[in-house]
Amino acid sequence: MSAANAVLKAIHQRLSGDAGLVALLGPDGIRDRLLARSKLPAIVIGEMETRDLSTAGEPGEEHFLALEIWSEGDGRRQVLEIAARVTALLDDASLALDGAVLVSLLRIGLRTRREVKTKFYLAEIRFRAVTE
Repeated sequence: MSAANAVLKAIHQRLSGDAGLVALLGPDGIRDRLLARSKLPAIVIGEMETRDLSTAGEPGEEHFLALEIWSEGDGRRQVLEIAARVTALLDDASLALDGAVLVSLLRIGLRTRREVKTKFYLAEIRFRAVTE
């Protein structure tokens, strides 16, 4: 059974429980999808890929996930400020998971861009989580 949902739940709890991040985003600023006419800035849980990392004696999984930070008015500066806060909260964090153990959670990349059609700014933070 995959620990993917437990990882996402723990990440959501850590982010939504931080007063500083909530102040930057506003209420309900962490979502699992970007809705039409969403209030921005917002963090959207993006794609996630899970791979088997089991050994002969221990079950394990490797999870690659993306958190997307969307902004309109304040642009790249705002998404980078939020990305820095998210990284501080999650990089090498010790999170409690339901039904699994988090071995590591590390930021492995950050990419920013301006979306041509919407003119929104997007920062995508990629993490690697290992669970047993």
